[in-house]
Order: sequence, then C-alpha cells, then structure tokens
Amino acid sequence: MNSRQKGKRGELELAKKLKEYGFETRRSQQFSGIAGDGDVVELPDIHIEVKRVERLNIYEAIEQAVRDAKNAIPTVFHRKNGKGWLVTMQIEGWVKIYKRYLEREEIKR
Repeated sequence: MNSRQKGKRGELELAKKLKEYGFETRRSQQFSGIAGDGDVVELPDIHIEVKRVERLNIYEAIEQAVRDAKNAIPTVFHRKNGKGWLVTMQIEGWVKIYKRYLEREEIKR
C-alpha cells in the first residue's frame, strides 16, 4: 500500500474513532485546494495532523502541525499497527485546553 493510501486510511480511521466519542469530525478535503486545513476537521480551535506510520519522527510531525495550524492548537494524532491512538502537542496547547476545562468546571460549581 502506498503512503498516500495509508494516510487516507488513517485519517478516515481517526475521524471514525472521534465520532465514537461524540465529535462530528471528518477527513478534510486537502487535495481539493483547501490549504492549511488539518487532516481531520470539525474540532474548533484544534489543528489535527494524522500520522499512521510504524516509525515517526514526532518533532518533524509537530513542526508540520505548527506550520499549518494558523490560530488553532497544533496536534499530532498518531498510531502504529496494533497500538492505540496517541495525541502529541506542545505544552502551550495542553495548558490552554486544560485552563479552559478548569474554567468550565468552576462555572459548574
């Protein structure tokens, strides 16, 4: 299987996995002229790069996500055969998400 086909399969697989958690995500239409979109879209403020490979240079993947993210939080969702999905992001993005979570929890109290 060539890398483009494997990438497409990984993107579709991740979109399906996120739907299992209640997120209405879909694979982006990257190859129809929409530049800067992540590989999977419809999560506000999150830029998703999908890497479905056995060997991953995570720093190169994060750099790609940062370059393409515009104003969104850059993330890399990745997995290899026989393993579960992982999410990698810069600490600044994680802090931003966690602070939002804490603010929402404080409102509930």
